[in-house]
Amino acid sequence: MSDGEAARPKPRVDIEYCNVCNSKPQCLELAALIREQIPEAEVVCRTGRRGSFEVQINDTLVHSKLGSLAFPRYEEVVQNVRNARDGLPVAKVAEQPITDCVLQ
Repeated sequence: MSDGEAARPKPRVDIEYCNVCNSKPQCLELAALIREQIPEAEVVCRTGRRGSFEVQINDTLVHSKLGSLAFPRYEEVVQNVRNARDGLPVAKVAEQPITDCVLQ
């Protein structure tokens, strides 16, 4: 491991999901995908606000289901985690349409 790799902070991913909408499986799926491809990432799934699926990487919001009414494209989230690991900026990710959750 080089000095640059040792000095890099681990990327932290915080995923807030809605238990009412039953989006825990999506959270666990995204978390597993991130951990599989970027094992050094710290990923936390936690219940949150109704209708939420909010993804933050190192305290930067990259996706908000509350704002978009959609889930993120997982591959773009993973790429953003790679960027954070490599010291590059993270950006908002594209959405995928949802079909099974109704906000009330």
